[in-house]
Parts: sequence; C-alpha cells; structure tokens
Amino acid sequence: MEYRNLPDLSGLAALKAVVELGGVAEAGLTLCIGQPAVTKRLRALDNCYGVALMQRKGRRLELTPAGEKVYAYSRLVLDHQTLLLDDLESLQTGQNRLRLEVTSDIGEHMLPELLLRFADTYPEYRMESRMGYSRRIQTRLATGLSDLALLEQAPDHTDILVQKWIEDELVLVCGPGHSLWDNSLLPVEELQRLRYVLREPRSSMRATLKKALADIGINNIPIAMEVGSTDTIVEILQRGKHVSFLPRFVVKEALNAGGLFHIKIQGLRINRTLWIARTRANLNNIASEAFIQLLRDKK
Repeated sequence: MEYRNLPDLSGLAALKAVVELGGVAEAGLTLCIGQPAVTKRLRALDNCYGVALMQRKGRRLELTPAGEKVYAYSRLVLDHQTLLLDDLESLQTGQNRLRLEVTSDIGEHMLPELLLRFADTYPEYRMESRMGYSRRIQTRLATGLSDLALLEQAPDHTDILVQKWIEDELVLVCGPGHSLWDNSLLPVEELQRLRYVLREPRSSMRATLKKALADIGINNIPIAMEVGSTDTIVEILQRGKHVSFLPRFVVKEALNAGGLFHIKIQGLRINRTLWIARTRANLNNIASEAFIQLLRDKK
C-alpha cells in the first residue's frame, strides 16, 4: 500500500478552518499561525491531491467539487484523530467511557432519566451523549465515532448489530380545541382532510409515517407546518386546530393528563420498535454492556 502521498493533517485542519470560519485570516487566528502559513498549507494540499480544492469568487474562497469531497474527508479524519487522543487519554487515566448517540425524541424524553440512573449505578463510567438523525448516527456508529445508539429505525448496515429495545406506536393526536376531540373512530379516508403539524422530513417519525401511509395507498397528507421539536408540536396541538402523528412514549403523559386526545383510525395502527445498536467491532465494550443491562432492567 502506498503511503508516501498521504495528506498532512495540518493541511486538512487548515482547509476545515478556512471553510468553517470563512477565510484565511480567521483560520490563521484559530490555528495560531500567520495567513501565509495557512495559504502554504492549502497549496500543499492541492499538490497532494493534484487538483485545486478552493477557488476565489469575488473576495471569498469557495470549495471546488473536489474540495467538497476533501472537506468532508477532513472532518471525518480530524474527528477520528480527536477521538483517538481521547481514547489514549482514557487509557492513561483509567477512565471507562461510553459514547452514546440517540435520536432527538429519545434524547428529549427518555435520556435524562437514563443518564441519571447510569451515573448512580455505574459511577466508574463516563458518559458522553449526543442527539442526531438516524442516518447520521448510523454513519458515526459504522465509522467508530460512537459506541452505542438508541434508535427509532433499525440501521441497514452489515457492521451494525441491533437488538430490540421497546415496542412503540405512532398515534394520531389532537388538542382540546379540535373537532375530533372525543371522536370514537376515524375512517381512514378522512386522514387526507385533516391539517397536520409534523416533524421535519429527515426525522425517523416521518420515515415510518410515510411508509405506513403508502402501504394503505395514501401518498400525501395536508401538512400545514413542519417543526423540529416534538415538544413544540404538542404545544401547537394544545392551542390550535391541527393534528399530528407522534410517538406514544412522547405523548403518554399528555394523554393521561387530558392535554391531548388519541384519535383512533379505522384499520390503521402504526406499530414500530425502538432499537439498541452497536458495531461488531465494539462487542466487548464493558461500559456499553453495563448501559444495555440498565436498559433491560428498566423494561
């Protein structure tokens, strides 16, 4: 394998800094080097790949198509480098770390309790958690940037192993001011006559909903608003005349308290599974095993 022409990490760092900070001067300040040094690193990177990575548009530098690819690569490489340094530090200090990724609904409505229980039960482990979209989480798992994930969709990747965690359901809900409050059973054909406020298209909920509706011949529903927070959707439902499909685990308390009403649909239930996911290369992570045991004990 040829290693002589690999890019220098300092060049990748310079490219990343210029793109994300908006210019050579800003990148130099962050990297603690002068502007000529930043420019020299960018030129060395161009020479390494044999193609221009940035081009000037007016007074700004912009990525070329090749630069877009190298920039994405630089982010991944530098993330891995940071994590490697963290791992080496953990080995030196004897810390056991768990890098956990969750989708936003799980993160907002389940994670706080889980983190507190994990910290109380296993104080010897350090937890690092973040929220994101399922596809992004799958990529981070597969590339070793995270150890464990809690997902609303099962990843489709040969290196990622999944276990069933919790059975859930997407339910159609409305607030007290809606005409369907206390409705006994909604005919499925009425779904296309309602006004919806839903999570954004990249969310796991939307992917599940789209497939479930397509399976019964419904390809479009009237979406009045798309909102990036489930809690905000609940507030909108309680104040307005919209409906939404939301995870039962998210709206359970609101349903029990009478703040939302579950509209049952004739001939349609959208059942789904919440998943625990990790990579084949990370099966012996003792912190992951401890957290999975905690999840099992909670069921």
